[in-house]
Amino acid sequence: MKSSLLLIVVFFVMSTTTQAQPAKTPLLPPEKLNPISIPRFESAPRIDGRLDDEIWKSAAVFKDFYQTYPGDNIAPSKPTEVFMGYDSTMLYVAFLAHDEPNKVRATVAKRDDIFNDDYVGVLLDTFNDQRRAYELFFNAFGIQADGIYTEGKDEDFTIDIVMQSKGQITEAGYVVEVSIPFKSLRYNAGKGVLWGVQFQRVIKRFNDETDSWMPLSRDRTGFLNQAGRLTGLEGISAERPLEIIPSLTLSETGKRVPTIPPDILAVDPALIDPGRFVNEPVKVDPGLTVKYGITPQVTLDFTLNPDFAQVEADETVVTANQRFPIFFEEKRPFFLEGIDIFQTPLQAVHTRTIIDPDYAAKITGKIRRNTFGFLVASDNAPGDFRGDERLDSNNFRFLDKNAHVGILRLKRDVGDESSIGLIATTYNFIEKHNDLAGVDGQLRINPKTIFSFQLLGTTSRRFFFDSEQGQSIYRTGNGLGYYFKYDRGGRHLTYSLTGSGRTEDYRADLGFTQRRNTNREDFVISYDSEPKPDGKLVSWKYTHNAGMNFDWQGRTQAWNNTSRLVVNLQRQSALLFGYTNGYERLFETEFGPVGTFLNDPERSTSRQSMNVIGVSTPWKQLAVNFTVSHIWNSFDLDGGAGPKFPRVSPAALLDPNALQDPGPGREFLADINVTYQPTSALRCDFGYTKNRLVRNDTGLVAFDDNIYALRSTYQFTSFTFVRARIDYDTLAANLRGQFLLGWTPNPGTSFYVGYNDDLNHNGFNPFTAQLEPGFRRNGRTFFVKMSYLIRRTF
Repeated sequence: MKSSLLLIVVFFVMSTTTQAQPAKTPLLPPEKLNPISIPRFESAPRIDGRLDDEIWKSAAVFKDFYQTYPGDNIAPSKPTEVFMGYDSTMLYVAFLAHDEPNKVRATVAKRDDIFNDDYVGVLLDTFNDQRRAYELFFNAFGIQADGIYTEGKDEDFTIDIVMQSKGQITEAGYVVEVSIPFKSLRYNAGKGVLWGVQFQRVIKRFNDETDSWMPLSRDRTGFLNQAGRLTGLEGISAERPLEIIPSLTLSETGKRVPTIPPDILAVDPALIDPGRFVNEPVKVDPGLTVKYGITPQVTLDFTLNPDFAQVEADETVVTANQRFPIFFEEKRPFFLEGIDIFQTPLQAVHTRTIIDPDYAAKITGKIRRNTFGFLVASDNAPGDFRGDERLDSNNFRFLDKNAHVGILRLKRDVGDESSIGLIATTYNFIEKHNDLAGVDGQLRINPKTIFSFQLLGTTSRRFFFDSEQGQSIYRTGNGLGYYFKYDRGGRHLTYSLTGSGRTEDYRADLGFTQRRNTNREDFVISYDSEPKPDGKLVSWKYTHNAGMNFDWQGRTQAWNNTSRLVVNLQRQSALLFGYTNGYERLFETEFGPVGTFLNDPERSTSRQSMNVIGVSTPWKQLAVNFTVSHIWNSFDLDGGAGPKFPRVSPAALLDPNALQDPGPGREFLADINVTYQPTSALRCDFGYTKNRLVRNDTGLVAFDDNIYALRSTYQFTSFTFVRARIDYDTLAANLRGQFLLGWTPNPGTSFYVGYNDDLNHNGFNPFTAQLEPGFRRNGRTFFVKMSYLIRRTF
């Protein structure tokens, strides 16, 4: 800890010199200082990527960009011009990106996957609240990437907006034309109403050079608060859009099932059950989704019997020795609409907990300074038992019963850049009831400093595990969760203090909680060098983190001192070097009842780790990234890792049924990803992940998992593709193949034909855990999925 204090002092001394340097934010010319009036077009331009329509001559023009990365508001390497106009139903934008045509990076990519190309785009803050904006980006062929930028959060490219775009590479560089229906946006408009706007361009070969129409000061935190302003959007047609998307999924699934009842296998483990493969009847699953724009600011969504099956499965991850749950992102379109409204620091809402609803409805929007969202659903997943599960008398009470859920979110803008919010959720099923409510906020203290917070309270009526009694008890439990972050930015020196915690009885059944009965406090301080865009060393950054975990009884669970150095080089290359010195402590009551651990009810050890992370794009066809880590005294939790790796603690070697005996070991992790794009239409990705842990006391391997992933995509056009993916997990001896043909001409309209296969190779019988040579199929699915967008206005 003394080293941490010394580093903090050194950084503050450095900050006194760096802060004395003059700001590099240029004085704005009048055309950028004042709102730009957007002219109304008398005729609509043809969206063909040519920029030869006469009407563009009357457009508002945006030029004189600044290079904001890696440079600091310096002249861009290539000039960019943007043109904008509108009529009663459309907003029109055109980009002219000057460049050498043979050096433009452009591929026939799928939607939202253009960020390895050169691209241009616009951010539209349609409420001018400096908190949320649409992000609309386009590569040189006009292929779209659309999302939501929320200040202080990650960008969200899961939403899809109906719009038209076309791009072409020309002798002068490339041109992109775009028409955006106003009915695809939520907005305020009328006389005197302002929108926030920022135009950007990225040139990949110049180290991801980012050019912005408005300069970005590194002496000020925030992005949307440094945007320009638009005005003049008057006389927009008061259309109320109605979108109806009927869908149909046809699927045929086969799976391996046991032939010997589990109770008989339990009596005689020597029995061999090869199982049998059963093909289920063809499943026909129609669905309907409706979206209605009540006003330009408020949208109502409803879905009936939706098909929420993912077209592509989640990626294979290492699960051995995992102590906490793994987070998987939401991918289902209904829940993605307006999802940013429900997102808070403590993840009180994670809609993947609503697994298979019969119906769901939500209303979201913003009226003046008030943002709101309300969602209800009836989820049949908790009572959806199949096969032998329906014959189990313990399940009779729950058969075919639904869970009923509700989510309410309110947020009010305060001042120019602050906000205060309320969130409440309710989940109700038989013997499982949970209510949550709380407040959160973000306060802008000064141009460099933001304070964020959240406080949640929960009450639950359900089964809670009692570690003293060694059983679950049905009772009422109340819990508390909190979060805060004090974040001060700057040109060179930045620092933050972050804290969060959840009590033992905290439950958020509609959210995501990784750990309870814990508090985590972190202090992070970092120093950024002055960038040198033309130098071999473009920039560097040093970060130090001092953090601690402790439970609500005041016992230390872990602490760490972590130092990281990042160096940014030419050719879109960067290296990160990290070192951590720390401590970890385990308590048996986090794993089971009192008496779970052998002899001592707790374990502790010091920890050290080193890691190296690298990324590089040496040329436009090839991109590489890797992570390599070595951890000394990483805990083996002594749970085993399947038939290949039984428990290897000293006690377990003498008795496989011995009490749990966690112990430290040496852990090695590696993750390598290579992307090769030989043509503009073909892309191949190879990934390799390794995770290996060797115990110190016995010298034996606790687990060794290797995951290979090969994915190849051929884009016939921007909306027609074929994709193949193969994943092999050595620990599970599992091979999964996914093959997909897709046609997605616009959001809401799609047609997919897919086949998924799941096999074991020299793996273990899922019913008896006995070794089975060769290939054995666990399951397979063939499906056809289609939907069609019907869009009308009133």
